[in-house]
Amino acid sequence: MTAAQGDIVTFDNVGLRYGTDKEVLSDISFTLYPGSFYFLTGASGAGKTSLLKLLYLAQRPSRGMIRMFGTDVITLPRARLPGFRRRLGVVFQDFRLVPHLSAFDNVALPLRVAGVREADLEKPVSDMLDWVGLSHRTDARPATLSGGEQQRVAIARAVIGRPDMLVADEPTGNVDPEMALKLLRLFEALNRLGTTVVVATHDVHLLRKVPDSLIMRLDKGRLSDPTGALRFPPRRTVLREDAL
Repeated sequence: MTAAQGDIVTFDNVGLRYGTDKEVLSDISFTLYPGSFYFLTGASGAGKTSLLKLLYLAQRPSRGMIRMFGTDVITLPRARLPGFRRRLGVVFQDFRLVPHLSAFDNVALPLRVAGVREADLEKPVSDMLDWVGLSHRTDARPATLSGGEQQRVAIARAVIGRPDMLVADEPTGNVDPEMALKLLRLFEALNRLGTTVVVATHDVHLLRKVPDSLIMRLDKGRLSDPTGALRFPPRRTVLREDAL
C-alpha cells in the first residue's frame, strides 16, 4: 500500500514540551511528500527522537497542527490511531522486539496484524531475513541475538509490509559499515517504490550515500533546511514492484 499523490505529512507551527519544562521543539513546520527520502540530523539533545515520536504518533504536540494522510491527527480519536500506525514502519533505537517471539515471528508480526494468510507469510519473511543476513537465525529469540542482529530484525519487521512511511531512529548504529550500507540500500529501494523515508542519524558520512536525499537539521529544537527539503517536493522515479 502506498499513499496517494499529495502531501503525506504536514507540520504547521508545532511545539512540544514535556510537562511544564521549556519546549524541546519550537515552531516546527514542514511537508513530506510520497517518494521523498529525508535525513534528520542534529547534535545529541537537539530533539530528533522527539520529532520522530510525533511522526509515528507516539506523542501529541503541545501546540500546532499535524496532518497525516489528509487527516488532522491531533484531533483524531484514539480508536482510529491503530489504523494510521499500520501505515507506518518504525525502527526504534532500542529495537522493541517481542522477546518471546523468534526472529521469523517478529518480522512476520506486521503481516499477521494486516491479516495476511499464514501460507503467504513464509516466502516474504524468509526472503527479508535472508536479505539482512539472518537466514540462519530465523528461530532465534531476541535475547540470543547480538545488538546488530536485533537491529536487523527490527529493520526487517519495519519494512516487510512496505509501509506508506518509514521512520528510523539511528537504524545503522549497531551494525558494521558494510551492513549499514546494505540496509541503507534497502531503505532506498523501498523509497523508490513510493514509501516516504525519514532516517534520523548523527553519522554525517551516511548523508552522502543517498545522492537524492534531502536533509532536515535540528538545532536546539528548531529546524533548518540546508537542502530545500522543506520547500520542494522530491524528484523521484518509482521502480518496479520487484525492486526489493
